Amino acid sequence: MIRKNKYLLIVLSLILLGCTKEYEENEPSVIIVGDSNYRPTYHFTPEKNWMNDPNGMVYYKGEYHLFFQYNPDDNVWGPMHWGHAVSEDLVNWEELPVALYPDDLGNIFSGSAVVDEHNTAGFKTGNEDVLVAIFTHQNPETKEQYQSLAYSNDMGRSWEKYGENPVLINEDKDDFRDPKVIWHEETQQWVMVVAAGQEILFYSSPDLKEWKYLQSFGHGMGAHGGVWECPDLFTVRNENGQEQWALLVSINPGAPNGGSGTQYFLGAFDGETFQTSQTETKWLDYGTDNYAGVTWSNEPNDRNLFIGWMSNWEYAQDVPTTAWRSAMTLPRTLELSDSGDLLLSKPAEEISSVLASHNVEFNASEVEIQDNPVLKSGTFQIRTTLDLSEEKSVELFWGNGTSGVSIHFDKTTSEILIDRSDAGYNFKNMNNNDLVVPYILPESNELELEIWVDKSSVEVFVNGGERVITFLIFPNTPFDDFKIRSNSGEEFVRSLSILPVSKD
Repeated sequence: MIRKNKYLLIVLSLILLGCTKEYEENEPSVIIVGDSNYRPTYHFTPEKNWMNDPNGMVYYKGEYHLFFQYNPDDNVWGPMHWGHAVSEDLVNWEELPVALYPDDLGNIFSGSAVVDEHNTAGFKTGNEDVLVAIFTHQNPETKEQYQSLAYSNDMGRSWEKYGENPVLINEDKDDFRDPKVIWHEETQQWVMVVAAGQEILFYSSPDLKEWKYLQSFGHGMGAHGGVWECPDLFTVRNENGQEQWALLVSINPGAPNGGSGTQYFLGAFDGETFQTSQTETKWLDYGTDNYAGVTWSNEPNDRNLFIGWMSNWEYAQDVPTTAWRSAMTLPRTLELSDSGDLLLSKPAEEISSVLASHNVEFNASEVEIQDNPVLKSGTFQIRTTLDLSEEKSVELFWGNGTSGVSIHFDKTTSEILIDRSDAGYNFKNMNNNDLVVPYILPESNELELEIWVDKSSVEVFVNGGERVITFLIFPNTPFDDFKIRSNSGEEFVRSLSILPVSKD
């Protein structure tokens, strides 16, 4: 039975009251489950119909471009197009008309986009730098896949396909898709990574049109439980000045908690060969719902800025929304850990603009909050720091009288356990809805959790992004209670804030 800390409850009530007056007015007594109640507030979703992989992310003249796999005619996967949205702040997105349509060569699968600053491809016709999209054509009859180009001379508002597509064919591969292209400064050439079955193929080009094969990577390395997709290649560094190359590879199925997920490799790349000494499989996100993510090209702040598709192929077409299907994750920055052996994922700094500025610091042995309007709104951030020097386990729970979500850390087994089995919707095709995440506490014994909740999504960042856990929930009724409890009565809660989202 939970013992209430009265002083803590009073402090939290005062803080949360100051944050949440706007939610108390016109608060419905009953919320009817439906599309509008599940549509995220501060994550990108298409206005209507089906979306999956993010594509062609590129920054140009004040705009972050987000293209995405899109079916404009239905809320399930179908003939793929490139949908299109732009944002100046990574929070507020303007959805634009479809950028790329299927043609005689086939459907438009995933790919990337670059600013061809030196006009290497010769597509430039005006004063603006030309944007070039590199994408996979898929013949719907033969299932053949090959790489093609399109270009824009008006800041991405209109696109023309290259008249001599495709530019790269591989006749002996059943799967040959999702090209990510970067400019390799040291060798003054374009480099492409392409997914091919359960390997990644590397190519180089001086002009984006003629491609030379460099190497195959992946045999005997990483996870091979399913097909490899959506690779990405970039440099990553830490505050100590250490730098490595990172290769992201999405895999479906075969993720640590079932279905779709993204692994990564750290190593060296000289413009010809990618090499790694990594022996264990490393995962970018241990949740079930971060897939096919890649980074923005031409990012103005020299960040590795990442976004992923927030769903899982095991159930993506069955989730309980109708008008629209799928959202993207929060934009995140990817950094190298001080130890040089991990990719850290953190919410992009722009995201903090949606939060109120209240906070509270205290020492406490328990937290219990009930019938809270911020929690009930379904869009908020929780931040807490827990001192587990004297604790063996700790649990966070938010929900209502009949259902909810729990996050449990067991110091003995060094595992984070997330249970969403009683959070409303029953996710199909999953063996269970318990997520298991291996994690060893640092010497400080502190567990810092940054949790972003947005209607139907939860993103948990552990100790500065050492672990990330992204998962969907679809509550049948609002969750308005919150608890933190441990195995003893020691004071272990060092700080806690629950902040509402206030998006323009």
